[in-house]
Amino acid sequence: MKLKRFLLRYYPPGIILEYEKGGCLRTKSIDLLDLTPETSPDELLAEIQQSEPLVTESRADQVKQLIVRLQQKQGQQDHHRFCFFKELKAHILPLTNVAFDKSGSRFITGSYDRTCRVWDTASGSELHTLEGHRNVVYAIAFNNPYGDKIATGSFDKTAKLWCAETGKCFHTFRGHTAEIVCLAFNPQSTLVATGSMDASAKLWDVETGGEVATLTGHMAEVLSLCFNTVGNQLVTGSFDHTVSIWDVASGRRVHTLIGHSGEISNVHFNWDCSLIVTGSMDKTCKLWEAVSGECVATLTGHKEEVLDVCFDLSGQLVATASADGTARVFSVNTHQCLVTLEGHDGEISKHLFSPSVKGPQGPYTPSRFRPSIDVDRCLAVDERPAALLRLICFSPPGSRVLTASSDRTARLWDARSGVCLQVLEGHTDEIFSCVFNYEGDTIITGSKDNTCRIWY
Repeated sequence: MKLKRFLLRYYPPGIILEYEKGGCLRTKSIDLLDLTPETSPDELLAEIQQSEPLVTESRADQVKQLIVRLQQKQGQQDHHRFCFFKELKAHILPLTNVAFDKSGSRFITGSYDRTCRVWDTASGSELHTLEGHRNVVYAIAFNNPYGDKIATGSFDKTAKLWCAETGKCFHTFRGHTAEIVCLAFNPQSTLVATGSMDASAKLWDVETGGEVATLTGHMAEVLSLCFNTVGNQLVTGSFDHTVSIWDVASGRRVHTLIGHSGEISNVHFNWDCSLIVTGSMDKTCKLWEAVSGECVATLTGHKEEVLDVCFDLSGQLVATASADGTARVFSVNTHQCLVTLEGHDGEISKHLFSPSVKGPQGPYTPSRFRPSIDVDRCLAVDERPAALLRLICFSPPGSRVLTASSDRTARLWDARSGVCLQVLEGHTDEIFSCVFNYEGDTIITGSKDNTCRIWY
């Protein structure tokens, strides 16, 4: 093996090694998730040299300088105040989701108008309209960090793969028998995973467009999924109250995580793949060991359903958003609630269905949300499953938390003190999506008012 160069990764802190082996260029990462401004660079360098043979004595000074640069970045105080830049009347019907590419130079929006649109962040101009779905475009994603492909999942039971540069459709993934409501690329951008109301998840080959595996075993809708950062495991969350961990190579279910007494709203791996966090309609959040499948903690305190959960990039904090109108930040190490974020006038979400909506067998409830939804019916009865919406997220450094609410505002909070730093106002209907770019200096908010707003 011959080391070619080092690359610095600020979020989460780490050093990427680019090296040559067998004539092929490869990369590996040294994750420094516990790095703080107080860490001794010399001691950390010694630990790295013990475990990584590519970091020889001749490269020691260079690695030490990179560690110091990471610490300097961590020590920078984040006093940035976001200003409204532009409102985009993005679609003729309500938006469903928004997502950035890795650089933050482009973002995408999905909509009830059956399209996905690609936007230039700096100018707010539309680059492409991705047309072809025959129903709501609900789940959307870039293949970050590459950013050259886009995946869309629709209520028409198909997913599509697009060229991010030209807007050309590469493949249509057919096989699900009900609405697709979540999807994700694996880190290598060779697979797309889709989750559906048909109680299954599927893996698709990005190059050929073929189905690689069908992951069956859930007894109800699969509403959330996530690859780990290595790409060898996928976790799925279902309305059957369970979570499944799958081996990607074989399509085999490794563990079934049982413990929640309500529908699963969201699932995530932490960065080092050791833990999984799950949020549930049972008002709790749970932490699980990925290797053993054992529950290591139940995070309590919310008075209503937990509708969104996430790790910060270092994996040291968990944030939860609830229908009780509050968010909470927990320590992954101690399992204690560090702060409660209170201030929104409405829920940091909404209930899954309007109580006045009735189906053939009576009122809809989360566990009885079934297929055959068409766009006009969705708009009439407001059946968007709120548990899927991005209601809370950390800034890349992990120092701030962003929440979106039915009170038509998004709020920025200090993750350690719980102080509300800023209220982002201007939308005329509930905000159901909010996201930072990779640098943490741009925010996109998406609203039921059919617009998204760019904040710098």
